[in-house]
Amino acid sequence: MPWPEADRYARRVEEPLIERMRAYGETIFAEMTRLAVETDSVNLGQGFPDTDGPRALLENASRNILEGVNQYPPGPGRLELRRAVSRYRSRHYGLDFDPESEVYVTVGATGGIAASLSALVEPGDEVIVFEPMYDSYAAMISLAGGVRRPVALRHEAEGGRFTFDPAELRAAITPRTRLIMINTPHNPTGAVFTYAELEEIAKLCREHDLIAITDEVYEFLTFDDREHVSPATLPGMRERTLSISSVGKMFAVTGWKIGWVTGPEPLVRAVRTVNQFLTFSANGALQLAIADAIDNEGVWVQRQRLELQGKRDRLAEGLRGAGFDVNVCEGTYFLMADIRPLGYVDGEDLARALPREAGVAAVPAKVFYDHREEGRHLMRFAFCKKDDVLDEAVGRLKRWGTAEG
Repeated sequence: MPWPEADRYARRVEEPLIERMRAYGETIFAEMTRLAVETDSVNLGQGFPDTDGPRALLENASRNILEGVNQYPPGPGRLELRRAVSRYRSRHYGLDFDPESEVYVTVGATGGIAASLSALVEPGDEVIVFEPMYDSYAAMISLAGGVRRPVALRHEAEGGRFTFDPAELRAAITPRTRLIMINTPHNPTGAVFTYAELEEIAKLCREHDLIAITDEVYEFLTFDDREHVSPATLPGMRERTLSISSVGKMFAVTGWKIGWVTGPEPLVRAVRTVNQFLTFSANGALQLAIADAIDNEGVWVQRQRLELQGKRDRLAEGLRGAGFDVNVCEGTYFLMADIRPLGYVDGEDLARALPREAGVAAVPAKVFYDHREEGRHLMRFAFCKKDDVLDEAVGRLKRWGTAEG
């Protein structure tokens, strides 16, 4: 005679993944990259540069490895890096953080986001997110047992940038709201939140006693003299904000996966408590090299910004020539393009067709939305590539568009 709950336990073996994560399969980035490889396409889907960061940074890291810096670093991160992060936050934003207790090193910004949400979100807590959103936000909120409350960033008729409706943001807050996630400069829209926009968010955080988690990995990649405002600088926000960034975008070494969390000691301590049982620590040899690079970042970071601005303009012009309607991009690695002028309405269908038909891979924007219809007509293209790669992609798209027409 079978045990009363035998069927339930059998189903656990057949479908072992916990229920709240079953909506998440392979990421769109992995899918599109695989499709790009299969079709020998130009991959403008995943946001990583095809050139490396500063030579001095790479040589410093290699030297550290060869000289034996290969064992566990301290759990919170090498003090040299924590001090360097503290100095740059002070230098750029006037924010002073104690490197001993208010700076914490993580395995990339994504690791910092995961540990922060796991540390601060109880089951049933609501988290305000701006959509479209980087896909790990949704997954990590679900893993923590939280509930997403999305607020849409929409394309302005005048000005062409993406922004939110303050009334819609206010309406999204309920007694169960625990925190707000802020990504600026914003992936994938390329929007850089203004001081006025951030003050609307800060006002609600102060009014409802909310925590802010800020993803600022593109903080040094803003264009046309736009200024990145760190949300922690606004009145009443330092004591309620966890600011997250990383070396990957700052120095074009996305594979290094070294990030950091800064904020008030109680919030950082919460992240540390969780993360010590996740990854514990990150690569110490790289941390030492990054610390030195951050203290000497000025010239290289500025040059990278100008080069990326030129690449943005190069790809935008090419996409328009291929028939796309290109939205304003104020920062990051990405352009958002409207596919409707080409006669298409669903970016996911077009994204899966383009590699085979045109030899170019991009990402459908609707996967970054909870409300999929909001982004159905948009695609995201990465411009952090060599000029000849961008030109090849544009040439293929133009030939495809001509053939389609």
